[in-house]
Amino acid sequence: MSDQDEDFETGEVREAIAPADAGDRVDAWLAKLWPDLSRSRVQGLIGAGKLSVDGAPVTHAKDKPRVGGRYELLLPPPEPAAPQPENLPINVVFEDAHLVIVDKASGMAMHPAPGSMRGTLVNALLAHCGDSLSGIGGVARPGIVHRIDKDTTGLVVVAKHDAAHTGLAKLFAKHDLERVYYAVTRGAPKERVGTIENRLVRSSEDRRKYVVVRDPKSEAGKHAITQYWTIESFGQQPETSAGHPAAALLECRLHTGRTHQIRAHLAHLGCPLIGDPLYGKQRAFKAEGPHAAEAAEAVAAFPRQALHAAVLGFVHPITGQELRFESELPADMAALLITLRKL
Repeated sequence: MSDQDEDFETGEVREAIAPADAGDRVDAWLAKLWPDLSRSRVQGLIGAGKLSVDGAPVTHAKDKPRVGGRYELLLPPPEPAAPQPENLPINVVFEDAHLVIVDKASGMAMHPAPGSMRGTLVNALLAHCGDSLSGIGGVARPGIVHRIDKDTTGLVVVAKHDAAHTGLAKLFAKHDLERVYYAVTRGAPKERVGTIENRLVRSSEDRRKYVVVRDPKSEAGKHAITQYWTIESFGQQPETSAGHPAAALLECRLHTGRTHQIRAHLAHLGCPLIGDPLYGKQRAFKAEGPHAAEAAEAVAAFPRQALHAAVLGFVHPITGQELRFESELPADMAALLITLRKL
C-alpha cells in the first residue's frame, strides 16, 4: 500500500459532472462524453474498479448516472515493455526456493513504470533470480507482492513463484504480518502513543497525495490503521508551551497497507516526515537553543522522507517457518538523529 503496499502508477485521470440529461446508463454516457473510449472499454474500466463517483466506487456499468455527481475515471498507463535484467547491487537478507527478502536502498523504485524502465528492484532481481520470479505481478512487476516508496528504505519480500505469491498476498490481505517502520517527524504527535484509524482517499487538489476523509460516516477511500509510539523527542519549538518538541522519532506499525499510509497519517496529525517532498514540504522546521541552526540545516538538507521499514515478520507461506527480519537505520537517518539529539 504503500509505504506502501497498494501504490500504483496514476496514469490519466478524467473527471466529469453528470448532467440531468446524462441518460440511463453510466457507461453509455461516458463513452459518448469521451469518444476515444469505446463503451466496452469503459465497461472494462468500471469492472476493474477504475470509476468512482464522489469518491465512492462505481461497480455496475448499467447504473444510472448520479445527477451532479463528480465522476473520476482512472486510465492506467500503457503496459510497459518487459523489464530487462540489470546487475545492480542489492542487499539480500534471506532467500530460498520460494521467496527473497531485500533490504532496499533509498532511490530505487520497486518496479519499472513509464518513463522509468531501468534501475528498479525488479531489474536487479531479474538478474539475481533469472526467470524464477512469480508472473502474477504481470510483465512489469514479476514477484512484487507489496511495495514501499522509491525513497523509503528497508525490508520488502518478493515471490519467486506463483504459489508463494498467492500465499504472501493472502497474508497481506489479512494483515497477518508484523511490519514496523521508523519515522523521523517535524514536530511530534500530541499524544505520545496512539492509533490512527480513518479512511484515506486521493486528494482532489493534488492527485499524487492521499488525505483523510473528513466525514467519518463516508465510505469513500480505503480504511487505514496505523499504530505509533514516540520513542524519542528532540528539542522544543520556540514560542510554545512546554511539551511541543521540534522533532521526534516514532515507531509505526501498519495494520493496513494503503498507499502513502504513514506519510499521510503523520501529516494529518500535524507532524509530517522530515524531508517528505509531498506531505511536509510546506512546513518549516522550528527549534530553539544553541544547536537550533545546526539542526535546521540538517533537516533542510535531508534528501528524502525519513522513513525506514525496519521489521518484517510473517509465517512462510510454503514451509510454515516463522520468519522475522530487522534492518538497522540507514546512515542518513542515523546521522540526522545524532544532530537532533543535540537540541
